Amino acid sequence: MSLKKLWSAIKGGVNEATEAVADRQSIRILDQELREAKDELIACDQNLAKIMAKRKLAENKINSLKSEVETYTNHAIAASEKGDDALALECAERVADLETTLATEQSIFDGFIQSEKTLKENILKAKTNVRRMEQQIDQIKATESVQKAQVAVSSRHMGANSKVKTALDSLDRIKQKQQEKAAELEAAEEMAAAENGSDLEARLKASGIVPGGAATGQDKLAQILAKKNA
Repeated sequence: MSLKKLWSAIKGGVNEATEAVADRQSIRILDQELREAKDELIACDQNLAKIMAKRKLAENKINSLKSEVETYTNHAIAASEKGDDALALECAERVADLETTLATEQSIFDGFIQSEKTLKENILKAKTNVRRMEQQIDQIKATESVQKAQVAVSSRHMGANSKVKTALDSLDRIKQKQQEKAAELEAAEEMAAAENGSDLEARLKASGIVPGGAATGQDKLAQILAKKNA
């Protein structure tokens, strides 16, 4: 391998390792941001609850002021009908003051209603985004786990195949050595037979010169016919 190719391979490995570290760091950052977003949503829910409580109090106060306005309006009418103009005027002034306060409280109440509506919409959007982010992070982690498992299984499979191949190669070598050993033993026996004359004896028997050799088919037929005639 040339130095240029070697350097490229090393550089590629370093880049992959750097990217892997960066990816893991990105996931940790996303996890942290997700936790912070959830904490913020909890705070938003708490603030929303406070606004809703204040809106409820403002609503109760408005209802109370409306009731007072109606009450003092009726008092003013009753006093006027009895001819007590001073009392009727005082009740009318009280109604005017109550209506002024009511207008202020109504404005505050309307502000709470708008704030509550806006906050609910924003919280809903934020919760949707958080759920989407959480889903994507879980999917990334799950996919990473599956891929790690696949790499481990693939590595073990490759290692197992390599071990099996090595074992089969060893068996072939053992068989070859056994065949070579058998051939050596057979050759040794032939050499030993030649040295002690047993090889010559075997050839004499085979030729029929010396009794004890294997009978041919013709010899065996002659023996059978001779026994029959006798």
